[in-house]
Order: sequence, then structure tokens, then C-alpha cells
Amino acid sequence: MAEKNNGKNNFIAQAGILAAAGIISRIIGLLYRSPMHAVIGDLGFGYYSSAYNYYTIILLISSYSIPSAISKVIAQKLAVKEYRNAHRIFLCALGYVLVVGGVAGLFLFFGAGLFVSGEAIPVLRTFAPTVFVYGILGVLRGYFQAHKSMAQTSVSQILEQIANAVVSVGAAYLLIKGVMGTMEVPADEAGQVTRATHGAIGSAMGTGAGVLVALLFMLGMYGLNKNIIHGRIRRDRHTNVEPYSNILKMITMVVTPFILSTAVYNLSSTVNNDIYTKRFPAIRGISSVEIYSRWSGFSQALTISNIPIAFASAIAAAIIPSVAQLVAARDEEGTRETIGLAVKTTMLLSIPCAVGLFVLARPVTSLLFPSNTQEGENLATALLMALALSVVFYALSTLNSQALQGLGRLNMPIINAGIALAVQSATAVGLLFFTDLDLYSIAIANTVYSGVMCLLNQRAVRRASGYRQEVIRTFLVPALASAFMGAAAWAVYEGLLMLTRSPKISVVIAILLGACVYFVMLLLFRGVNEQELRSFPKGYLLVRLAKKMRLLG
Repeated sequence: MAEKNNGKNNFIAQAGILAAAGIISRIIGLLYRSPMHAVIGDLGFGYYSSAYNYYTIILLISSYSIPSAISKVIAQKLAVKEYRNAHRIFLCALGYVLVVGGVAGLFLFFGAGLFVSGEAIPVLRTFAPTVFVYGILGVLRGYFQAHKSMAQTSVSQILEQIANAVVSVGAAYLLIKGVMGTMEVPADEAGQVTRATHGAIGSAMGTGAGVLVALLFMLGMYGLNKNIIHGRIRRDRHTNVEPYSNILKMITMVVTPFILSTAVYNLSSTVNNDIYTKRFPAIRGISSVEIYSRWSGFSQALTISNIPIAFASAIAAAIIPSVAQLVAARDEEGTRETIGLAVKTTMLLSIPCAVGLFVLARPVTSLLFPSNTQEGENLATALLMALALSVVFYALSTLNSQALQGLGRLNMPIINAGIALAVQSATAVGLLFFTDLDLYSIAIANTVYSGVMCLLNQRAVRRASGYRQEVIRTFLVPALASAFMGAAAWAVYEGLLMLTRSPKISVVIAILLGACVYFVMLLLFRGVNEQELRSFPKGYLLVRLAKKMRLLG
């Protein structure tokens, strides 16, 4: 297991590997959501989405933040070549997640009724074993990420999604077929509920299967690198061996802020779910079946809008060990350069994605969720357009949350997320109960939350590191290039649609040509220079292409 550390910008290349895997995983996730939605229907998708939100919160509290937290503390030991202590941290972290993950899994199974009601309870219980398994997977991923090796995590993410896709659709189909005897949707409401419940349970089983496959792969990778790992430990001449009690205390002190920050940060969707599916129906007199069917449309839009944030999450995962090592080495200038480059790279990708989702919202929704009714497609399209701006806000706030943790400001993301959550909740309640915006209230509240988090985190990082982000080439130029890209993509899509009558062909070509237009305009407006372009994954190919097009000197 080679430790890759070839300069301050190397984390961009590693983040690119992780981002590519993240985007591929999100695409696989979206592709299987369509057949899954077709199998379980709007009602089943509503049950699944509601249960998944609460499963996510328990996962966040118990083990989701483990990779980031473990990579930070292990990276600090690797920076001073304390390989024995690094491995002791790894072993202690495994013990930690076995206990915490086991307790969380049992709590989710027996306490499912505290979070959801009725038919969503057995769906939520199906997620319980996954919480336990994910903790072990998270420690293994964090261990490799601390060595600045993202390939193992990347491959495991793709395998996880492939297994998830196959089992989610297959298990849902088999359960519905086995219980109902047919795939036809019953005419009576009781039959529809029974069908939807078993379909959602089958889909939830896919999540656990995916995590289990990823864990088996990561265990295999650890086994392959075991001799290298133990060879480093044997050659370690440091005499200050940390006691396990001290390590466990350190892990608890580091992991707890990570967990709280991530949990509060991601509590937004759960609070929105609770307000809309539990509080709102009681006021407006809407049935449970109707409310969950509507929520399905918002879940579709939110799922699509989360795709571009995969790159920001990858940059965030890569930046923690890099910043932690620079801070440990007291390299303040290197820390500022690394954060600045990470922010710029994130904006170069998230801004055009947000514009693209806005102008191509209908064909993208139709492509990914073709089983929608016309009414469902209209709702998901409009909600996706309303959520487009949040893509930029979430990308930047996600990155800065992790940067603050790498800088040692572990409590700031928690405070900022708490403030943003309070503002969002007040916005959602006010708009839902005093206007007729319905689900658009949730979309607006979601954007408000991400915007507040973005501003607060950006200010906190500036104060913690002393850096000031360059504005014109980081924000304004990508926005201008994205405007040209959006106009071109929309024109190409509409033109091809008239010629081919095929939305799928038209939108795929429009996206590809839009990306080309963005690349050209970004270089024409001097948004990136040659050195920055080379720091991207396969950057030398981009530089060669740009020079052939006479866009670089």
C-alpha cells in the first residue's frame, strides 16, 4: 500500500478518483431507482424514502462519520511515521464501531416505531443490520484514506451500488410476487398498502446487501496489504507507544464532534420529512397514502440534485488527511493553498451542474424516472428546478465543514448546522402552514438551509486559517461560462427534440455538448491556468486538448 504524497495538490488527483467513483455510484443509484420505482410504485417509494431518511440519521450518529474521523487521526500519526500507533488506532476504532454500531442497530430495530408509523415501521427495521455492518466498512475506508489512497474506497463504493441495485429491484419484485401472487396493482387501498410495504422492504434489503459486498471487498484489500502494513510496524523505531485506553479516549473525543456535525448537518432532510409527512397532513386533512405519494416526487428531485455533490464529498474526504498533516507540520501557507484549491475545484464543477439541472430539469427527470405519471413528472421537474441553487451551496458547505474539522475546529460545523437547521425549520413551517406552496415550501427551506450553512462555514474557515478565497476566477468566471453552457444545452436539446422526437437521445447529446461549451468558455475567460488544469485527474490530456484548440498558450 503505497503512501502517495507528491505535493500539496496531490489530494485533487486522489479526490478525482473518489469523485469518479462517487459519480458512477450516484449514476448507478439513479439508474436502479427507476426500475425500483416502477416495481414498488409511488406509495412504496414514499415508504422507502421516509424510512431511509431515519435510517440515515441513525447511521450518521453511529458510524457514517467514521471514515473522515479515522482518516484524520491516523493521518496525523502517519505524518510523523508512527506506524505502530496508527495501527493501534485502527484496531481501537474497530472495537469502537462494533459496540456503537451494535447498539445503534438494536435501537433502530426495536425503536422503529419512534421514528415512523404504520407501514413504514417494518421497512425501517430492515435497515437495522446495515447500521452495524457499515461501521466496520467505515473504519477500513478511513484507514486507507489516511494513507491518501482512495482507490480501495472508490472500488468498494461502486461494488456497493451494483449489489444494492441488483438486490433492491430483485428482492422487491420477488417479495411482491410472493405475497400478492401478481405484479398488478390492486384496486383497493388495503391491497395497495400491502403491495407497497413489501416492495419497500425488498428495496431496503438492497442497501444492506450493498454494504456487505463492499465490506468483503475492503477486508480483501486489507488482507492483500497486510504484509506491507505489518512490515512498517516492525520497522517503526518510535518508543512512545500509545496505550489503548488513551487511544480510545482520543477516538471518542475526535469521532463525537464528527458524528454530531455530520448528524446535524444531514438532519435537514429528516426534519423536512417529519414536518411534511407527520405535521402537515394533520393540519390540512390529507390521507397518509396521498402524502407519501407526493413525498415520492420530492425524493426523486432531491436524489437527482445530490449527484453533483458527490465531487464535493470526495474533495472533502481527501482534504481532511491533507489539511491535518499540514496543520501538524505547522505549514500555514500550504494549508491555505490546499483549502483555496479545493474550493475553486469544487465551484468549477458544482456551478455548471446546478445550471445544467435547472435548464434540463424535465428531460433529466424523465430520463431517470420514466415510470412517472405526467403529473408526477411535472412535480419532480419543478422541484428539481427549485433545488438547483442548493447544489452550489451544499457543495461549498460540505467542503468547508470537513476543512474545519481538518483544521481542528471540530465544534464549528455543529454550531453552524444547528443555526441553519433552526432557520430552515422556521421557513418550512411558515411556508407550509401559511401559504399554498405545498412541497415547494420544503424545496425553498432546503435551499435556505444550504445557503446559511455555506455562509457560516465559509466565514469560519476564513477565520480559522486566515485565507481569503479569490472571487473572480473561483465564482464569477464559472458562473458566466455556465450561463453560456446552459443556453447552448437548452438550445441543442430543444432542436434535437424537434428532429428526433426522442427526449433521451436529445438530453444525452445536449449534456455532452454543454460540457464541451463550458470547457471552452472557461478557458477563454481564463478561469483556469495550465498548472491548475494539470492538477486534475488526467489533467495532462485536458492540457493537450486545450493547446490543440489554441485555448492555452
